[in-house]
Amino acid sequence: MLTILGFAMIATFLVLIMTKKMSPIAALVLIPALFCVAAGKGAHLGDYVIDGVTGLAPTAAMLMFAIVYFGVMIDVGLFDPVVRGILRFCKADPMRVVVGTAALAAIVSLDGDGSTTFMITVSAMYPLYKRLGMSLVVMTGVAAMANGVMNTVPWGGPTARAATALKLDAADIFVPMIPALLVGLLGVLGLAYVLGLRERRRLGALRIADEESAETKETVLVGAGAGAGGGRLGKRPVGGGTGAADGGDDGGDDDGDLLKGLDPDRPTLRPRLYWFNALLTGALITAMILELLPIPVLFLLGAALALSVNYPRLPDQKARIAAHADNVLNVSGMVFAAAVFTGVLQGTGMIDSMAGRLVDTVPEGLGPHMALVTGVLSLPLTYFMSNDGFYFGVLPVLAEAGAAHGVTPLEMARASLVGQPLHMSSPLVPAVYVLVGMARVEFGDHTRFVVKWAALTCLLILTAGILFGTI
Repeated sequence: MLTILGFAMIATFLVLIMTKKMSPIAALVLIPALFCVAAGKGAHLGDYVIDGVTGLAPTAAMLMFAIVYFGVMIDVGLFDPVVRGILRFCKADPMRVVVGTAALAAIVSLDGDGSTTFMITVSAMYPLYKRLGMSLVVMTGVAAMANGVMNTVPWGGPTARAATALKLDAADIFVPMIPALLVGLLGVLGLAYVLGLRERRRLGALRIADEESAETKETVLVGAGAGAGGGRLGKRPVGGGTGAADGGDDGGDDDGDLLKGLDPDRPTLRPRLYWFNALLTGALITAMILELLPIPVLFLLGAALALSVNYPRLPDQKARIAAHADNVLNVSGMVFAAAVFTGVLQGTGMIDSMAGRLVDTVPEGLGPHMALVTGVLSLPLTYFMSNDGFYFGVLPVLAEAGAAHGVTPLEMARASLVGQPLHMSSPLVPAVYVLVGMARVEFGDHTRFVVKWAALTCLLILTAGILFGTI
């Protein structure tokens, strides 16, 4: 009964948000509450919610202060050189823009934190997508998949969980998987190229007015939408459209602040403190990798220090916090709403029942191929449950079944990483709400667009892992 209710709850949630019948926050709260009552455990709903909130509170705190920190770094101009480099590569060509998005997301993902990756990527690329009229769901989809592949680095979370659950060395899991993961990353870049060509055909290649100098071209795009003095774009040779293809949100009039976010003349810039901010960010990322302090504490300290040094005056500090309050509220609200969903799934026992039923359905003849089975199961399981639930609840059961047929725990652990490109777009991943929120994209639109491509990327990694003999 719990298995049926669990799958029905997830299916109902996905249908409602993808058809836009309910907002994600409302669906994350009301649907699990309804199914909790249907399971006959309505009296314990409060306990389940509190347990879920308690478990996700550190994540919510991390996201709140990370948004403030990286928001301030964007305000002061830390990432402007990266933007200019990407824009020089893009040259107002939609194909190059999409490929640049994938490359930027992959590079920034080396810090191991999805929220950081999405904040930097969207802040850098959003003005260009808007200025060129490109589909925003292409941006969110490509960024999520690139981050999903790179999320497998040992300090990113899944590899460490797999190592802990099966008592293995994280390096022994990750290093042999590098060739397969590189194939997956190349697959994302190849997909970005194809999607970019599709955008180019839809919009046509844009060009900057011929008489403008190279320096002016760069300023026009970095300051896209900044208003007077921002320059102009040449006409599209072909095509048209507003960038709402594939269900993307064209943003509306509230996009002005984001479009101005990289204005080269914005008053929040602090060029004299550039190297201080660069060193502070480098030190923060290093401390995260070395786990010197819990990540929420590091971002709390980093945000306080960044605000105090860059904006010594109290009114300026308040203004910067207020400028990012909308993102903070949206993301933290979504995280706590997701806590209701996960709390009910775990508290009622639905998640354990679902996982056990899936494991039981594996035919006996597939025993010697449990690594392959694990890789395939990692797609739906890491999408419909948290990484903690999958790696600590399901993977040990699968590994035990594999061991009975001579499949090593290392093979099982490597196979369990396959589903991460899809996992990063799961409604239970807080970072994805940072991505869609900052990009002004409906979560349902993002889901409809990305699921098929992310699943394809996962299967590409799985196939490469089998061919390389690591799975």
